[in-house]
Order: sequence, then structure tokens, then C-alpha cells
Amino acid sequence: MWPNNSLSPFLLTGFPGLEAVHHWISIPFFFVYFSVILGNGTLLFLIKDDHSLHEPMYYFLAMLATTDLLVTLNTMPTVLGVLWLDQREIQLELCFSQAYFVHSLSIVESGVLLAMAYDRFIAIRNPLRYRSILTNSRVVKIGVGVLLRGCMSVVPPIVPLHFFPYCHSHVLSHAFCLHQDVIKLACADITFNRIYPMVLVSFTFFLDFLVILFSYILILKTVMSIASGEERNKALNTCISHICCVLVFYVTVIGLSLIHRFGKHAPHVIHITMSYIHFLFPPFMNPVIYSVKTKQIRNGILRKFSLHRFRA
Repeated sequence: MWPNNSLSPFLLTGFPGLEAVHHWISIPFFFVYFSVILGNGTLLFLIKDDHSLHEPMYYFLAMLATTDLLVTLNTMPTVLGVLWLDQREIQLELCFSQAYFVHSLSIVESGVLLAMAYDRFIAIRNPLRYRSILTNSRVVKIGVGVLLRGCMSVVPPIVPLHFFPYCHSHVLSHAFCLHQDVIKLACADITFNRIYPMVLVSFTFFLDFLVILFSYILILKTVMSIASGEERNKALNTCISHICCVLVFYVTVIGLSLIHRFGKHAPHVIHITMSYIHFLFPPFMNPVIYSVKTKQIRNGILRKFSLHRFRA
């Protein structure tokens, strides 16, 4: 029988074999974290402050930026703690909470991207009824629904973590807690915790992506029926930013899934790096994409910057 070490804290892991250069590795991580907070914080401030951006499209963008900020703020303390201070210990309850937020916020982000696809679908397929369909109250209901789906769907596999005995090595494979890492350390029947996440991924990420893809097929069909080439380009340009964000998010999801499924013999550092890319690249890129590709956001940033320089 395994000795019961359930009360011992878990040990987080940075980049095995590269501990001597963790302080150098922390520099790009700090830059990315700072950029994520600055970029998404700027989007939120701009959407709140600029009344011309008080539209459903930008409300959904604010939800996306908030989700990205929360993902970053949830993982940043332990990652930088490991890389800067070699602070590897994390208490079990704190670890389970971090795992809960990591996974639930990923599902929330997928839901927000789906809601943004619905927004573009209505705007292009039924522009005359856009404001009557996507009222402020309906946007709030969609946001609450997306949030509840993410928060509630992750509860079933996280709750058992509090009751499992942990008698294997307490060393986790990342600098933050993931459900799939924790259950490997449990000395209990983890069948449910293995099957449920696969079902959950199928009914969230995979299904969301299929619905988004289908909505864009219908959008493209509508756009191609527009006689004016200028109007076609204008309609498509309103979708470019969202399409880029969808690709960034789901390509990293697919990449991480493929590594876990087929890369069992790949170096461990590849698995770790792909996890960081999945959780950091979308929050880093989303503000960049919308700042570059969306005229209203770009003009709003330029106006704020010009006003600040004028006052200075």
C-alpha cells in the first residue's frame, strides 16, 4: 500500500534541466505577461471610455479581454515564482483552485469566441435587425450563459481532487496546476476524471469550433451575394479580426492536443512549451490583432495617445 502523503504540498516544475538559466527564461515570460496585461487592459479602458465603441461587437471583445487577463493573472504568480525565486511548493487547495480557473477560463474563452461569431453572423446576415436582436440585455444574457457554462462544466472533475489520496510523487510537470497533471499523482480510481474531460472537450472546444465554422460558411455565402465589391470587402473586413483570434486559439488547442496524444516520445520540454503557448499566445495576440485589424480600436488608441501627448 502507498504511504499517504496527501497533506504534503505539490511541487511545481519550470524547465527541467534548465534550472541554471531560469532567470533568463523569466525575461520573455515577464515581457509576455506585461504585454498581456497592458494590451488587454488598454482594450478594456478604451471600450469603457469611448462611447462609439458601446456596441455588441465591442462588448464581446471586452469579455474576451477580461478572460485573457484572468487567465494571465491566474498563472503568472506561480510561473514567475518558480522562474525567479525557485518557489516550487504550492498547497493542495491553492493548486486545485488554480486548475479550476485555468480550465474554466479556457472554456469561457471558447464560448466568447462563439458569441463573437454569432454577433458577426447577425451583423452580416440580418443587418437591419442587428440592434433589435443583440440588445444590451441579450448581450448580458449571452455573457452570463458563457460564464456559467465555463464555471459549472469544470466543477465535476475538480471536486474529486479534494478527496483523492496523493501518495505518488508530488512533482507536477508545469509551473502552474493542470487537472491532467494532478490526477496522475492520485492513488484512487480516476476513471471519471479521465473520461469526463474528453467528453467535455468534445462538447465545448470541438463543437464550438464546428458552429463557428458553419456560421462563417453562411456569412461567406451572404457576402458573395452582395453585388458591390466594395461592400463585400467592407463586410469581410469586420470579420478578419475575429477569424484571426479564432485561428490563434484553436490552432494552439489542436497543437496541444496532438502533442499529448501523439507526442509521448517527444522531449518533455516540448510538452511544457506547447502548454505555455496555448495559455499565453492567444491573450498576447488578441489585443495586437484587434489593434492592427480593427479601425475603430486603432483610431481610439491613436486618439488617446494624441490627447495624452497634447496634454503633456
